[in-house]
Amino acid sequence: MATWKTLLLQDSASPLMEQLSFFHDHTLMILVIITVLVGQLMITLFFNTFSHRYLLESQSIEIIWTVLPAVTLIFIALPSLRLIYILDEVNNPSLTIKAIGHQWYWSYEYTDFKNIEFDSYMLPTNSLAPFHFRLLDVDNRTILPYESQIRLLVTATDVIHSWTIPSLGVKIDATPGRLNQVSFSTNRTGLFYGQCSEICGANHSFMPIVIESISPKYFIKWIYKMIEN
Repeated sequence: MATWKTLLLQDSASPLMEQLSFFHDHTLMILVIITVLVGQLMITLFFNTFSHRYLLESQSIEIIWTVLPAVTLIFIALPSLRLIYILDEVNNPSLTIKAIGHQWYWSYEYTDFKNIEFDSYMLPTNSLAPFHFRLLDVDNRTILPYESQIRLLVTATDVIHSWTIPSLGVKIDATPGRLNQVSFSTNRTGLFYGQCSEICGANHSFMPIVIESISPKYFIKWIYKMIEN
């Protein structure tokens, strides 16, 4: 059972990831129908001796095997195009955060406030607590209010990195000299883990990302605390 769970998508924590999961199930349903249909036709051909003397050259069957794949592709392409526009849409953000990729850690700036910035390093193995995840926890988590539209600006200082949180459906490249942006929101509180998804060097697998989603009330208290410090 544990092996099957590793093959599934992570539980959704944002509307974007919900739409990605719906599209995944939609496409998988079409693939299953095609597989079953083709399998049934192949088995039928193997176990019967019927023949059709006009089947070698038939305009109608050529039209059928041309139109059906085209219709199938349309059923996949239309939801895919809709999803692309949803992922690229940047609504009125409640909060803007800048993530900067370094070799090999992330730094964050809350650009809507003064002097709120910090570096986020992976916790070394010898300092892990029992509730920490090895190679995934960091010393400074990125704090976000849930059910709020977040705009994330991403760049890098040295090589190409990739800021990725699978449960939020967010993956965006951090390119030196370029500022990319993505918009998302969390629909529940919790901790959401990710890692750099671009092969960026020797310690590529040691620059994790941790998002802590909390209520807006506690987020405001955290902001005041950071400003005072």
